Amino acid sequence: MPELRWALIIAGGYAAGAVGSALGVPSPYLLASLLVGSVLALSGRVRDRLPGPANRTSQALVGALMGSHLTSSALMAAAPSALPLTAVTAATIGLSVAIAWFLARKGRISRPSAVLGMMPGGSAGIVTCADELKADVRLVAFNQYLRVGLVATTAPLLAHWMAGGLSSGPVGGGPGSWPGHGLFHLVAGPDQLTGLLTLAAVSVAGVLAGRRLRLPTPALIGPMLIALVATMSGVIPAFAPTGILQDVVFVLVGMDVGVRFTRDTLRRVRGLLPSILAAMTAVCLGCAGMAWIFARATGTPLMDAYLATTPGGINAVLAAAVSSHGDVALVSTVQSLRLLVVMLVTPMIIRRLTPNRPKPAGMTAPAGDRSRVRR
Repeated sequence: MPELRWALIIAGGYAAGAVGSALGVPSPYLLASLLVGSVLALSGRVRDRLPGPANRTSQALVGALMGSHLTSSALMAAAPSALPLTAVTAATIGLSVAIAWFLARKGRISRPSAVLGMMPGGSAGIVTCADELKADVRLVAFNQYLRVGLVATTAPLLAHWMAGGLSSGPVGGGPGSWPGHGLFHLVAGPDQLTGLLTLAAVSVAGVLAGRRLRLPTPALIGPMLIALVATMSGVIPAFAPTGILQDVVFVLVGMDVGVRFTRDTLRRVRGLLPSILAAMTAVCLGCAGMAWIFARATGTPLMDAYLATTPGGINAVLAAAVSSHGDVALVSTVQSLRLLVVMLVTPMIIRRLTPNRPKPAGMTAPAGDRSRVRR
């Protein structure tokens, strides 16, 4: 049965994370499950994506966790940095577009495919709209998830280093987190049953609202907004995932990224891989430079500034922020706002760069696929 098989795979990722935690690996459940998923996909033992219900559940719980950190006090604390944050967001998008344009000019990649592949954030939404914007969906998906994989792998390590080697074990799930986590302590706060019911209600209502409002990545952004409203109301009991539940969520996030890197995908982009990696490295280094400038200009710790400005991988970045005891409110705010901006401006950027809608070169396709690539 596929369900049993996936349950065993996820359990294996959790076990690997537990070993990583014992060894002091930063964000162990995220990194270990990402590695397990990659090995299984590249070896051909796993050919499918993470089941849809598991993926949507993990996104909804991550959204609820993000929203629980966005308290009124946290948002007020970030308000003085609004102008620098806006500038950094615009600069990140501009840098990504500039490098994508250079990549399209020097490589065998169309401008729509290059720009969509380099856009910082909103991977699922970007891939979804790739076909409509005359880009090669396969190439865009590979670029997006390769970048997410690089960010997910490096962000926890760099954050751990910047934090001076703080404990990488799981921490409380947000404002009002309750000490003494045990095996059955799954949400922040003392009342577990009420907290779990609240978490379920926030997640379901958020997903439904996100779909109805047609938000980008509705399973993530919808619960985050509902959780934000619930947290700022001050009358809702603590509901943020913590302890084992938080670890399982991070396992699902890492596994979802890891299983995307199949041998077939790597074979298709093999000739383009060096130029793609060079472009992604340039984007990541540029974002790191902007994080340093932002940290110096605002007095924000470099670790928080770096996690807030990494080019995408919002789920993995949040896991790194939580595990390294960073400013989760700042990281969530900046990453979420940039995701919304990216989803709004990307279609306009593509249409402006390709007024005549040229046929996308994408990648060299097999004979049987050429009609689909050229449409």
